[in-house]
Amino acid sequence: MIPGKRPKLIATDLDGTIVPHLGQISDRTIAAFKKAHELGIEIFYITGRPPRWMNEIRDAFGFGNAICANGAILYDLMNSKVLEQWLMPKENQLEVVKRLRKHLPGIYFAVEYDDEFHREIKYTTKWDIGLDNVGVEDIVEKIDQPAFKMLGRCAKNEFTSDQMLEIATRELDGIANITHSNSSESLIEISAVGVSKGQTLAKMAERAGLTSEDCVSFGDNPNDFSMLQWADRSWAMSDGHPDGWKYAKFVAEAHHHDGVAIVIEQLLELPA
Repeated sequence: MIPGKRPKLIATDLDGTIVPHLGQISDRTIAAFKKAHELGIEIFYITGRPPRWMNEIRDAFGFGNAICANGAILYDLMNSKVLEQWLMPKENQLEVVKRLRKHLPGIYFAVEYDDEFHREIKYTTKWDIGLDNVGVEDIVEKIDQPAFKMLGRCAKNEFTSDQMLEIATRELDGIANITHSNSSESLIEISAVGVSKGQTLAKMAERAGLTSEDCVSFGDNPNDFSMLQWADRSWAMSDGHPDGWKYAKFVAEAHHHDGVAIVIEQLLELPA
């Protein structure tokens, strides 16, 4: 039995939460979110994705709000427009590169700003090959303006994502916020100090006159933990990162079993 009243805002991660790693968003998931939307519940898709990867979400749902790049961008999903950004200064980016090269041997970098993605030649990418299939020798060549995200990858998998997260969080205290969204990629995601999914969600809720009690959240990986921790009712995916239950209040069934849709169907049965 889920406690409380029907939520006024539903915040969900995408990949590994409502978007299968292989395949399309299920009809059941779309139907659950559509019913919530029709009942006047605010929907926020909160993701590590950059805005340029959001067209499939817009086309699948046709409604809702978006927070991209792990909280760095408030994005008008329906009109494909960046509304606000919380960016990492150039000097912080340079310090990130300097410190992590020292403490994470074998790390290579990519940086994102505006609609651009730039990487070092030895930074292997799976998702933006068509956008940047050349690369540069040293990412410092492309650090010339504030960025919404940096990425660091150990090309030879010398460290796991969790190990990279632990080391980078320690070494970059006060310089950047570190997280990851994939335990198997030896990949960390780097944002400005104070930028996270949870912080931006809290900011949007406050603007709407809502509190953590009015909101529910769903996620599967460390980049979701801040919003799982913030919402009074939150669900970690049972097939997500093993530490998810430490931050969420409940655990949902696996994403490929429509775990989020199952919970939303129950939430909509609660009194308004």
